[in-house]
Parts: sequence; structure tokens; C-alpha cells
Amino acid sequence: MATSIHPTAIVERGAELGENVSVGPYAVIGPEVRIGDGSSIGAHAVVQGRTSMGRDTQIFPHAAVGFVPQDLKYAGEPTRLEMGDGNIVREFATIHIGTDGGGGVTRLGNRNLLMAYSHVAHDCTLGDGNILANCGTLAGHVTLGNHVILGGLSAVHQFVRIGDHAFISGGSMVAMDVPPYCTAQGDRAKLVGLNTVGLKRHGWDAEAIRTIKNVYRTVFRSDLGLKEALAQVRAEHAGDPRVQAFVEFIEKSERGVAR
Repeated sequence: MATSIHPTAIVERGAELGENVSVGPYAVIGPEVRIGDGSSIGAHAVVQGRTSMGRDTQIFPHAAVGFVPQDLKYAGEPTRLEMGDGNIVREFATIHIGTDGGGGVTRLGNRNLLMAYSHVAHDCTLGDGNILANCGTLAGHVTLGNHVILGGLSAVHQFVRIGDHAFISGGSMVAMDVPPYCTAQGDRAKLVGLNTVGLKRHGWDAEAIRTIKNVYRTVFRSDLGLKEALAQVRAEHAGDPRVQAFVEFIEKSERGVAR
């Protein structure tokens, strides 16, 4: 199928569209936008700014992608938005470009799903396979790993990091880092255990889950201090990269981790 642009759509001079791209009625594509092969831009969607998106991206009606950040310090610097392949941006979702003070780039990896009315603010970094449910909100400079699920009507504070395979329950307010594999919930979200359902869905066997459960108990539910607990599990599981990733995430936290 050849690239198809509806007669009412506006594709500004300078925009680059790949092969087999579909642009729906009344959509607007800015002059510095690059859209990969096989992508679709829905009716009334607007893609602006220095925005690049990979192949097979789906932008649904009324989404707003690549607009300037909601940061009063922003003064028109040439910052950008970079999106990988296979991302899905549903109705009325918003994604903003970066700021000079935050590195200049908002970045999404591959196969992320942003449901209706979700928001990715300036300078956020998302890995692969993340899901933001309806009205999920990321403030500026937030980092998500891979396969994170953010429940509906949840919000994440600026500069928070959320590790791989973490699950944030709907309606939560996340103000501190959430380690990999964990479930967090509540206003100023606290850890309530592991995301065992998510781990099973991604191929973790019973032994791997049992190991990380023991690590979780040692770090967060024992009488040991945090540094002592981390040192113990690092030594006990020196050959397990998943455990090492868990320990390193916590050690690198600047905001502190949810407990």
C-alpha cells in the first residue's frame, strides 16, 4: 500500500514520511517530523517539533505528539522527541519534547502503549514494552525501564525511576523510585510485594521467582539495614544478573526507594 494522505490533512514542507504511511483527516504533521514506514496518524492528531518515530507507529485521533514542554524555563531551544518502532499512542494522549536542562531529548523505545489521555512529559525516558493506562501521567525527567505497567489515573513525580517489570496500581501517586519486579500502590506509593503475574507472563520460571522473593524479603522485610541487606544479597547471588540489576537499581537511587 502506498503512502496515503487524506485531502484535509496538512503535511508541512520538510516533513519526511516513510513508505506505506497513512495520514487521516485533519491531521497535522509539522515540518521537522520524521515518520517511519508503515505508520498511521489518526484523524485530528497533531505531530509537531523535532520528532522522529520508527516504523509501525500508531498515533490515534486527537493525540498531540512533539509539542513544547510545560516547563516555564523552556525558551524555544532545539530539543526533540525520539520514538522507536511499534509504539501506540491512543486518543488524546500527549508527549512533549525535551528541555536543555534535562538533556534535550524525550525518548521512547519500542512497542510502548500509551492509552487515552496519558501524558509523557519533557525529558522522560521509556524503555520497551511499557504500558501507561488511561490518564497515567509521567512528570518531567521520569525514567521507566522495560515492561512497566502504570495503572490508570496514576501519576509519577519528577525524576522518579521505575525499574523493569514493575507494576503501579491504579490511582497511585509515585514520589520515590520503584525497584524492578515490584508492585507499588497508594498515595505516595509503597511497595506491597512483587509483580509475580508480570514476571510469569515474561517467562520467569518458579525458581527465578522464588529467588527474587527471597531477595525482596531480605532487602525490605528483614531486620537488616538497607546497605547491609544489599551487600548480603549481592554476595549470595553473585552469578544472577536479575538480582544484581535489582541491587544496582537501589544503590543508584538519588530520590530513595519506596518501601
